[in-house]
Amino acid sequence: MAIRMPRIIQVRQILKRSLSNGGSTPASMDIPKGYFAIYVGEQEKKRFVVPISILSEPRFQELLHQSEQEFGYNHPMGGITIPCSEDVFTNLASRFGAF
Repeated sequence: MAIRMPRIIQVRQILKRSLSNGGSTPASMDIPKGYFAIYVGEQEKKRFVVPISILSEPRFQELLHQSEQEFGYNHPMGGITIPCSEDVFTNLASRFGAF
């Protein structure tokens, strides 16, 4: 699968908006450079801080596409929200070396 650059650019724009909207809040202050926060869960959302390098993974891009289909670009948590179970995400992210 090819890397979809427009999707990565769109994610960066969402991240810039979420950081500029709440850049001085304590939650955004604990994100190290080169990482970003996402919210995962079907009912109750859990926050994860993952490396930006995960954006180039085709399976993560599939999750972003699902997120786009469900939420558009208006994410209810203020950051990127991924509509999958925590178990699925942690399993997938551990394969990428995100944790």
